[in-house]
Amino acid sequence: QVQLVESGGGLVQAGGSLSLSCAASGQSISSYAMAWFRQAPGKERECVAAITWNGAHIYYKDSVKGRFTISRDNAKNTGFLKMNSLKPEDTAVYYCAADRRISYTVSSNPADYTYWGQGTQVTVSS
Repeated sequence: QVQLVESGGGLVQAGGSLSLSCAASGQSISSYAMAWFRQAPGKERECVAAITWNGAHIYYKDSVKGRFTISRDNAKNTGFLKMNSLKPEDTAVYYCAADRRISYTVSSNPADYTYWGQGTQVTVSS
């Protein structure tokens, strides 16, 4: 019922910034929790940030705290991930995800998320 499409990935030099967007369609995700995951080649998919529908609870992976900011604009049915001070180790495919069942909490477990985007590549050069 929900489709998610990421955009904003690309190639950036270390220390640079990128902003990712996740546009939802099919129905409103304004009451859903949403999250950003990433997966690098040969590595497990990991949650980098998650947010409840009203922003009351936010999770960040320790390695991105202070550098990444998750946000959402429910009126636009869109989520965002602002990434600053990018490092080569941030290189990965980034996915957005959402789930109606975890609206009032946050989860870093990919199994808790029902809806997924196709991913967008982020490459950080040294």
